[in-house]
Amino acid sequence: MRKIVIDGANGFVASNFIKELTEHNQRVIAFARKSCKESSQKRIEKAILKTGASKEQIANIKVYDYELKKENFALSETSLSEIFNEDVDFFHFAANLKFSEKDKEEIFSTNINGMENAISTYLKYATPSSRFFYISTVYSCGKTNEPFQEKFYPDEEIEQFRNYYEQSKRFAENRLKAHMDRKKFNLHIIRLAQVVGNRETGVTTTNYGVFDFAKRVKSLSNRYPNETVRIKIKPDSTQNFIAVNVVARYLYKISRIQKLPVIINVNGNSYVKNQTITNCLSKLLPINIVYDETLEPKQMTSLERIISAGMKFTGIYANTILHFDRTQLEKLVDTSDELISEDSLYKMINYFLENVKREKVITK
Repeated sequence: MRKIVIDGANGFVASNFIKELTEHNQRVIAFARKSCKESSQKRIEKAILKTGASKEQIANIKVYDYELKKENFALSETSLSEIFNEDVDFFHFAANLKFSEKDKEEIFSTNINGMENAISTYLKYATPSSRFFYISTVYSCGKTNEPFQEKFYPDEEIEQFRNYYEQSKRFAENRLKAHMDRKKFNLHIIRLAQVVGNRETGVTTTNYGVFDFAKRVKSLSNRYPNETVRIKIKPDSTQNFIAVNVVARYLYKISRIQKLPVIINVNGNSYVKNQTITNCLSKLLPINIVYDETLEPKQMTSLERIISAGMKFTGIYANTILHFDRTQLEKLVDTSDELISEDSLYKMINYFLENVKREKVITK
């Protein structure tokens, strides 16, 4: 079995992928930055234990403290020689998940410049038979009404995207294509949909998308119980969710296949309606959520304005119906057991709300 090298290894999807790998006795090298309070080793251990892994599973993971944007990841020649002393599968997970215009420089610095440094280091040290897996997003599709195919799309201006995160991932994909065309190395781009919690256990340690919305609703419903709030979202619009344990399983199986296509869209085979999400929230929290597609800011109550402000990221996806081709994925793995039902989504949101830290929400 090839050695698996993962950067951004303490992230939500990456840590679940590592858990899956350790269950198959796969050799794993994990890159993570130390924080001001914790070492890289400690951050990796905490992230992977949160997935439900045992201490025994993480005992043999080799952890390196690295810097994504520094030359050679700020690692020594000795360390890099040990890491790349044989064929490896290198998974580039590290990314900035912000989206607003004020964070554009930071987003592009991590998602494009960081990727450039990662591929530069990889090409410098990896063997010719090694493989570079770039973790992208199906939302690099931008504002398209057409099914998003498993192919490269040209760079476009920001007006064709919902946010700078989407645009940065499109740009990064095309930078990698240019490198591949020049260097002829083994490149594979994995585009993920909205990754949610564990379908079986409900364990959810991400606070993006629907979970960020749920956190805000919880805070307000605790302070103002049994209120009715209107939100400007289409109830029949859908979200494309895929469970993190399903993603981890697919990534492991993909890594075991020798001949792979360049681009694989890893998205769910079913879509969850917004109505299903708010049904779960209404069961869990003392709040009544009503859909009003005509609602304007001047008509909102103070509570509705707070929820609306907190939906700058969630809301832009909540009113869309997007379709993603996944022909390649279905050729490679068995996708018959991945459905996210209302019960499994309820379990995820319930777990998240029970474990989320209490945060102050400004109400005026």
